[in-house]
Amino acid sequence: MPIRFTKHALKKFEALRAYGVLVSRAQVIRTIRTPDFVDYRRLPLYIAQGGFDKRRVLRVVYKQKGATIVV
Repeated sequence: MPIRFTKHALKKFEALRAYGVLVSRAQVIRTIRTPDFVDYRRLPLYIAQGGFDKRRVLRVVYKQKGATIVV
């Protein structure tokens, strides 16, 4: 299933980098494809959660549009 990043998501990478938090697209994709936990409480939005480092987790908000995942 293809994954598309919105302009907002791409800006979020830049904002996090400004604070010294380096998140890659590969990490986001891995979190979506193999999450440790998925929160379904905000459907149609999904929140996939996976390990990031020893103190933090990476949470990725996405939705499915047809056969595409939109981050």
